[in-house]
Amino acid sequence: MTEFLKTDGGQLAYDVTGEGPLVVLANGMGDNRGSYGELAALLAGAGYRVARTDLRGHGESDAGWASYTRTDVAGDLLALVRHLGGGPAVLVGHSFAGGAATIAAADEPGLVSAVVEISPFTRVQKTDLGALVTQGHHRKGILLLMGACALRSVGLWKRYLRHAHPEMPAAALDARIGSLEADLRRPGRMAVVSAMGMSAPTDAGARLDGVRCPALIVEGTLDPDWADPRAEGEGIVAELPAGVGRLAMIEGAGHYAHAQFPAETAAAILDFLGSTGSLGFPKDGARG
Repeated sequence: MTEFLKTDGGQLAYDVTGEGPLVVLANGMGDNRGSYGELAALLAGAGYRVARTDLRGHGESDAGWASYTRTDVAGDLLALVRHLGGGPAVLVGHSFAGGAATIAAADEPGLVSAVVEISPFTRVQKTDLGALVTQGHHRKGILLLMGACALRSVGLWKRYLRHAHPEMPAAALDARIGSLEADLRRPGRMAVVSAMGMSAPTDAGARLDGVRCPALIVEGTLDPDWADPRAEGEGIVAELPAGVGRLAMIEGAGHYAHAQFPAETAAAILDFLGSTGSLGFPKDGARG
């Protein structure tokens, strides 16, 4: 059941399932919390209280906010954690929201026990011209991504989504994109995607060395947003304080590992939570 959190800038939509330590799932830009359906069920089944939230300007959350930065979204996530009892919570952020989770963890360490960043845009990206020339998969992804943001085009965004979900069954992908299209065609929604897409993650990158809680970076091996997804993940881990971060690769996944391979993504998260004794989470990611 959808619930709403009213803040000074607007209203955030969320839902909660399960009982146990709090895990908050935040979607990336141009998406909504529905992408976490299977992953949320798996985490709730393993003994967690799972909250899924729509980012500002997405899904059932309000549009019309004053700004759409990662710092803004970090504040939204922390507000939701406080609203749901103060945590501490694990923050799981995809893409744009991965950077927001970094900022939230650095800003309020007492509210965040761990972060999981799935295909995160957490560092300023450096264009690899050589890879754009030689890697067609990467080149197509970047051109579609940039075009959709610059032109506020739902059509280009749908093409990007198809490209960024390699190996996902056609029927499932059609259903996923169809459910998103209605959201994205609402007035002002692609303007939000554009604002987020054009927002460089300088605010998130500047806070990586301030994260003190355990952090898991999840990358898909076929993510078209980077010439080398593993190298991007390793780069984020290297900029975190020593011993804080670790990397998990999901074989065959594009930019949406949690939607394409929810079981594999859940296994990586549960292994991470269960092996980090300082969190106070169920050992081996299971209650009992």
